[in-house]
Amino acid sequence: MNSSILTTHVGSLPRSTELSELLFAKDKKENIDQSLFNDTVKKNVDEVVKRQLDVGIDVVSDGEMSKISYATYVKDRIKGFSGESERRAPADLDAFPEYKTKIANSGGTPTYTRPCCTSELEIQDTQSLKNDIKNLSDSLNSNNHSKAFMNAASPGVINVFMPNKFYKDDDTYLEKLSEVMSVEYKLITDSNIHLQLDCPDLALARHMNYKDLSEEEFLNRAEVQIEALNNALVGISPELIRMHICWGNYEGPHTFDIGLEKILPIILKANLKYLLIESSNPRHAHEWKVFENIKLPQDKVIVPGVIDSTSNFVEHPEVVADRLKQFSTFVPKEQIMAGTDCGFSTFAGFGKVDEKICYEKLISLVKGTQIASKTI
Repeated sequence: MNSSILTTHVGSLPRSTELSELLFAKDKKENIDQSLFNDTVKKNVDEVVKRQLDVGIDVVSDGEMSKISYATYVKDRIKGFSGESERRAPADLDAFPEYKTKIANSGGTPTYTRPCCTSELEIQDTQSLKNDIKNLSDSLNSNNHSKAFMNAASPGVINVFMPNKFYKDDDTYLEKLSEVMSVEYKLITDSNIHLQLDCPDLALARHMNYKDLSEEEFLNRAEVQIEALNNALVGISPELIRMHICWGNYEGPHTFDIGLEKILPIILKANLKYLLIESSNPRHAHEWKVFENIKLPQDKVIVPGVIDSTSNFVEHPEVVADRLKQFSTFVPKEQIMAGTDCGFSTFAGFGKVDEKICYEKLISLVKGTQIASKTI
């Protein structure tokens, strides 16, 4: 009997309107009823865990219900951030200014606080994380399920989106971020939940924050960020760790995206087992071929995105199966898991994919993976 390929996704799922409003009020430092906030988060986590399991997803998440975004949530858990950072548009949008203006005027751009590091970093809140862990664990227990992951910002992505204005240089800042974030990573994995590190700093940042660097300079920077990440993971089994690489979860030309073949050798140095990459969007759908020349180490699992997270098209299950079969050309079946390109609600209250269509896409993910499991 053929073994089954497991299914998962990248993390964020649509939050309720009630929860999104509370998250933005919290982000603006408005007074909110903390008990109401906690109860609303728990309710949303219970609902999204059940919906994922009803769809048939094998490795589920809490949908990032408690977070305004995948990176800036840390400002509420770590003391040392204030003000606002510069927003740099991706180079591909700069190259098409009319389209850039159209997006800006569409109202689809999230507005949320993105501060800088302006003083010594110090953990000030671990209770929020403990609440997240308890909410997810309770939901798993009530549904008699054990396979789950929780997202956390990597030191590199915090460095990129909440830049250093305090430490003597970015390397020192990265070192401090590794130190403080290691506490979060350890708490998650100690709870028997897989840790997913979100790392757009290794792809998206190339054509955004680091667009003025040469390719060689960027790759050297990526090496430093991987080293900082590994330092934060000391003492944690690679078996419990996932990494998501992202070129930007937005609809755009993506003509400045760095190729996977250029960053993959550096990424593979990370001390983790699971690597989630965008593989269904038109700019990266061909990159399964990269694994012909850059062999996936036997101790790692590739999790290609076989569902797009920026379109309301629902992929046909046969398309999902074909995408997985392409990867199986160069990667053994037992080293493949099926996933999505990115999250469906990267920022609370924002996302191009309708909530019901999001889950319909996940149904197609499951059905397509079942087809591939029988034919690979």
